[in-house]
Amino acid sequence: MKYLLFFIFLLIPFNVLAISAESYVVMDGDSGRILEEYNSDKEKLIASTSKIMTCIIAIENKDLNTVVKVGSEVLKAYGSAIYINMGEEITLRDLLYGLMLRSGNDAAIEIAYAVGGNIDNFVKMMNDKAYELKMSNTNFLNPHGLEDDEGNGNTSTAYDMALLMRYALSNDVFKEIIKTKNYTAKTNGKTYVWKNKNKLLFSYEKLIGGKTGFTKKARRTLVTAAVDNDRTSIVVTLNDGNDFDDHQTLHESVFKNYERVKLLDKSQKIEDKYYLRDDFYALLTLDEQSKIKISYEINNQGMDDVGVANVYLKDKLLGSVKIYSEKEEIKEEHKDNFLVRFFRWLFRW
Repeated sequence: MKYLLFFIFLLIPFNVLAISAESYVVMDGDSGRILEEYNSDKEKLIASTSKIMTCIIAIENKDLNTVVKVGSEVLKAYGSAIYINMGEEITLRDLLYGLMLRSGNDAAIEIAYAVGGNIDNFVKMMNDKAYELKMSNTNFLNPHGLEDDEGNGNTSTAYDMALLMRYALSNDVFKEIIKTKNYTAKTNGKTYVWKNKNKLLFSYEKLIGGKTGFTKKARRTLVTAAVDNDRTSIVVTLNDGNDFDDHQTLHESVFKNYERVKLLDKSQKIEDKYYLRDDFYALLTLDEQSKIKISYEINNQGMDDVGVANVYLKDKLLGSVKIYSEKEEIKEEHKDNFLVRFFRWLFRW
């Protein structure tokens, strides 16, 4: 009997036993490929990791130097807070630091009003963005992540939250905020000094940053990104009582086993007359690197629809990059040059 149990143990993936999350995902920051997962499509309450979306919506839709006058709506805030007061004036930028470093629910409410005009409009912006990013199992009800009296709150999956984090990392302002350990904000009445709640940021030097979350119903949630030698790893855990250790373990597993490989080079021509607009990188093991296949689909229909270059690992699509016509690009450059010359001639008069 003991030999049978030992054999069964060998068949069970070790990482399932080692990682205590109810669901998790590890994603390649370059290609978006899932490197490891468990229940990654299981819909769960996501608590304050919701604030990743709140932050990126604000960054993309409002001048961060905007001065926000705190309204009476702040009195509805409860839970974690930065303790701003009604009538206080604070920049939207400072609110975002309070949101992401201290998980301020009062900051989330004020951001929603400043950017969306009210909570409902802002939540619609959040859900519209989720749809755009193909977060197909995500639904936002508020900008902070708390559940209501009936226990309803923002729901998503580990996979969807990794998609969101990957997108947000393309924004330099977002990256600057989440990597900040300590921040000082000044309003017309107070000076605030905030320390980031993400303890992993202080103990794991490869961490870019992320967002913590906790409610009694969602339990501990965490989204982080780390980088090592240009390799970016994204980890999401939902309902994980050992999340900080688990994230470091999963990031280190990526850096130990994967290399960043350039699979498409935009400097190389295709058929001597086409080119790629972007490079394409992916994290691959040594064994996987020999199993990459690239196919080019050319349809010659115009600059925006010449074709695509598809990158496959075995038979699975890793990603695609658009192919453009060099001739069309030259036309565009000539067009720009003509416009420049025209306006120079015009302003001579």
